[in-house]
Amino acid sequence: MTTRLLLNYQKKEKTMKPIEELTFTDDYMFGYVMRNEEICKGLLERLLGIKIQRLEFPTLQKTIAPHYESKGVRLDVYVQDSSRVFDIEIQNSLHDDLPTRTRYYQSMMDIDLLLKGKQYSELKESFVIFVCQEDFFEENLPCYTFSNLCHEKLSLELGDKTHKIIFNASAFHQEKDVERKSILEYIKNKKSTSDFTQKIHQIVERTKENQAFRGEYMAWGLAEQDAEKRGYNAGVADGISQGLTQGLAQGISQGAEQKAIETAKQGLLMNLSFKQISELTGLSLETVEKIKNAEHAN
Repeated sequence: MTTRLLLNYQKKEKTMKPIEELTFTDDYMFGYVMRNEEICKGLLERLLGIKIQRLEFPTLQKTIAPHYESKGVRLDVYVQDSSRVFDIEIQNSLHDDLPTRTRYYQSMMDIDLLLKGKQYSELKESFVIFVCQEDFFEENLPCYTFSNLCHEKLSLELGDKTHKIIFNASAFHQEKDVERKSILEYIKNKKSTSDFTQKIHQIVERTKENQAFRGEYMAWGLAEQDAEKRGYNAGVADGISQGLTQGLAQGISQGAEQKAIETAKQGLLMNLSFKQISELTGLSLETVEKIKNAEHAN
């Protein structure tokens, strides 16, 4: 039976995507798979045509909000090596503000580096990468790379070490590089045509069967709902980004007891253990067992 988690708020029903239907391009699955350093490193190397010696551990859904008055950002996957930083965003739908979003994301990445006490000259080379299902610019190109050039002499680059790269997976057939083409085709059609994309696909399928992932996905979905309902996405984002059930437990504890009970019922439907449900909801093991017995009695 397909597992569905029904999320209700403000008298409007929202249905969380069933785990069995998740693909690499779904936000949470994308971030989860990109925790694998080999996959993250391999994807960047193939998309950008570069070599990376070693990546620092990926930061998933990293929130950057330098001042309480400013608008923060939540980056899908934020990684860096010794001299470069990369923000990788997966986009299943297009938004009119895509160009200005790349500008703001890059500025937030710079601020994040400078907040650590670095000088301007120490700013790392930065890449903001949007992998889109469709063609934002409608030029039928598989990749659009932007950097700051002098209008009067196009061969003269500013040298600010910033790159904005937007991929259009719908034009994968136009891509000449075999490895990059296979990634774009997999993103667009979910069709694996290379050893690397086959490896990604196998990890995705194994991940959907992983009990820990199922619990984290449930926690993430409930925390997203809770954050949206209260209007404090940024406050919950750090807990979500680390995939910690502790973050969810803290969010749930602020709600009514009935909310925790309903969450426990959903966990039972997903065959989570009493311990996992207890950790997710803050309810005692004894209470979770009573809920299960009551459900069976009905």
